[in-house]
Amino acid sequence: MTCESSAARRIVNDPTLSAAQKARALSLEAENALAYPEIDAETRAALDARVICDMYEGHAPYKPRYVLPDYSVVLKQGSAWLELPAPQSLDEAIHCLMIAYHHVPSVTGMPVYIGQLDDLLLPFCDGVSDAALYQQIKLFWRYIDRVLPDAFLHANIGPSDNRVARTILRVDAELQQIAPNLTFRYDPDVSSDAILEQAIANITICSKPHIANHPLHQAVFDDDGYGIVSCYNALPICGGASTLTRVNLAKVAEQSRDADDFLTAVLPRYVDLNFRLTEARVDYLFNQSGFFDSFLVTEGWIDPDCFTAMFGVFAMAEAVNLLQEKAGADGRYGMDAAANELGHKISARLAELVAARPMAHVWRGHAMLHAQAGLSTDTGFTPGVRIPYGAEPDPVTHVRALAPHHQYYPSGISEILTMDETVKANPAAVLDLCKGAFANGFREFTANVGGNDLVRVTGYMIRLSDLAAFNDAKGSRTNTTALGAEAADQTDILKRKPRVVANELLAGAD
Repeated sequence: MTCESSAARRIVNDPTLSAAQKARALSLEAENALAYPEIDAETRAALDARVICDMYEGHAPYKPRYVLPDYSVVLKQGSAWLELPAPQSLDEAIHCLMIAYHHVPSVTGMPVYIGQLDDLLLPFCDGVSDAALYQQIKLFWRYIDRVLPDAFLHANIGPSDNRVARTILRVDAELQQIAPNLTFRYDPDVSSDAILEQAIANITICSKPHIANHPLHQAVFDDDGYGIVSCYNALPICGGASTLTRVNLAKVAEQSRDADDFLTAVLPRYVDLNFRLTEARVDYLFNQSGFFDSFLVTEGWIDPDCFTAMFGVFAMAEAVNLLQEKAGADGRYGMDAAANELGHKISARLAELVAARPMAHVWRGHAMLHAQAGLSTDTGFTPGVRIPYGAEPDPVTHVRALAPHHQYYPSGISEILTMDETVKANPAAVLDLCKGAFANGFREFTANVGGNDLVRVTGYMIRLSDLAAFNDAKGSRTNTTALGAEAADQTDILKRKPRVVANELLAGAD
């Protein structure tokens, strides 16, 4: 007798999925046929009600959610496991990385971090002409998008102004691919105005890269180093994140009498339950999965002590607005000073609660608070601490409303500022807005520009042209197009209001 899974059969018969996409979906279906890591009844009830959420990572955590290898290790010493000698030329270094990527797991089945590429490749560029470097990077970039077609895959460059970083920016603007996602780490004491201007110009063309406030991130990670991965997550190099769980703040607010009850009783309860969920998943990964017995550890690509746990939250906007209604107040999140202040107070309370809870098998003994960017099925809930789609104020008001949150979310927080396409003729205004946002405490500056085919969803990229083809039942070779289509259907991601950035509205102006 055969016991057949209807979900597995739907995957196998789905005409919009490639063979590789079916294989990945079937592997998750098989994993979810296993028993869930042991959790108590109260935690299970909160998970079933989705007040807390495991991000659907799977029932048996046999690999970390995000892995950030120190790729300099394999470039310096090669790999005995992979029978790779240490590379001696730019050609060999790029091919070494291409091979390495296939052996780095993540929640997506593909790497989410492909390295600080300018630092990795610069030592191999002596004697390489600019023309040859451009051709090599262009082929490398095309390989990444065609063979690892997932927009959560992320490269970093900066903060220095160097020929590899400039070439990557040039190629990224020309090819306009969904992969890799890209972050430029900006440091006013290191980065030249010229390379920041090139990064901003790229944003007006293809809505990439993210700009990271390097001094703020570096202060958290010190000499351990960090990488920006997946959407905009800041995590330790040589480690990563074992898991990401999250709390739906709107559902917590629903169960609260008022803001005081929310902050002192109901929120702490669900923070505790989310920690129980996180601990169960981390314990399984470290003590049952055998993941940390791999060559990635023995050869020094990763260190088990460098894996954190990400404690995520979302639906801040809906939580604040509901608590405002319970208090008989009209002000709305993002637009009203009192509502914004309540949001800042919630973030401060979350940071306090997370810092007070020690954890085993977690980098520095504590989880890292994270403003989670949402799922494609989060109907009615705004990602992280963002302002609801379609309700965005002008860019300066937008930045000022959200900037006080950024100090509390060291493992990642981001807003997507949607600019009217007129900024293509005035990129200096976007540059000034970026600098103003950083001066106000932003960790990340991210923008979509009207009229671009490439747009950000929650942090990953899709092409609107791919979305149109997917909706015509043609499928897509990129793994994230389906997520973007689902998000467009079930959330309001395409309803963001493009805003004009004028010189008289620069952040920091009186």
